[in-house]
Amino acid sequence: MDGAPQPPSNLYGAADLGEPLAAGPGEPAVNHVRALLDKRLRAMLHHEPGVRDGSDPEELHQMRVAVRRMRAALKSARPLLDGAWADELRAELGRLGRALGPVRDLDVMIERLRGAVATLPPAEQAAGQRLVSVLEADRIGARSEMLDELDADRHAALRRRLVEAVSAPLPEPPDDGSRPALIDLVRTETRKLTRAVRRAGPNPPDMILHDLRIRTKRLRYTGELVEPAMRTSKGKRTSDAKRVRKMLKAAEGLQEVLGDHQDACVAEHRIRVLLDELGDSPDAHEVFVGGRLVERERARAEQLRGCWWEAWESLSARADRL
Repeated sequence: MDGAPQPPSNLYGAADLGEPLAAGPGEPAVNHVRALLDKRLRAMLHHEPGVRDGSDPEELHQMRVAVRRMRAALKSARPLLDGAWADELRAELGRLGRALGPVRDLDVMIERLRGAVATLPPAEQAAGQRLVSVLEADRIGARSEMLDELDADRHAALRRRLVEAVSAPLPEPPDDGSRPALIDLVRTETRKLTRAVRRAGPNPPDMILHDLRIRTKRLRYTGELVEPAMRTSKGKRTSDAKRVRKMLKAAEGLQEVLGDHQDACVAEHRIRVLLDELGDSPDAHEVFVGGRLVERERARAEQLRGCWWEAWESLSARADRL
């Protein structure tokens, strides 16, 4: 433990939520949105003490995932909700996500570089460890900023607002127009991803592949919102649910390839920045090791670039059956 402060006593927590919410197959779509928000909010609140403690990086990862999934649900289900309400809440969750992001990104980078340095010849490992130590120092500063955000009144207000939001029916659009079916939310995200892939082509720049990864993740999260609702009263999956399930598996495969590609690109960039920051008279061993690590990450990114189109075609074939 690093002596991190505990949450202020005025923060709402999981104990304020009561029993977990559930929505059955025949219930309105907005009820399923509320149940999902309730589930992810409980995860966020559950992992926050561990984030403050700081001894297990997985706690931060899980809290960040919970925040992302709430944001994704609010975006995908916006046609079912009061739009202004959903947008405002999503923006506040985005602020929280940005507070968590730098520390989590450094956790991933430090673990990645430690592993890479461990594979170097013994004579080069000391130089590699010095590069890692720069990231470890950056993490101390990023963590301090993150804890300041978690201790701020604005975060307390967000927690309170989220607990109150799932404790009552979610606000719906003011008009009485028709609402899309849950499966239509998945189809909408599928169309958006398909159009983006067609614009990108099979060999786009790295940043475009990163954007496709985000879109794929959004499709996955939407599918995870929808699939539990598409069951019979006895809990069996309908034919639509089975198709969504297969699509989710294919989306997971594409997201994994694109995620690994992004990790390699980020690692390459971060190592280059570390080398630039060594100054006018850098240590020759550190420069040499940094160059080797950059070369490895670039080779890894290019290898993954050769895999993503096949993963996309697998997803596209599943999506066409929705």
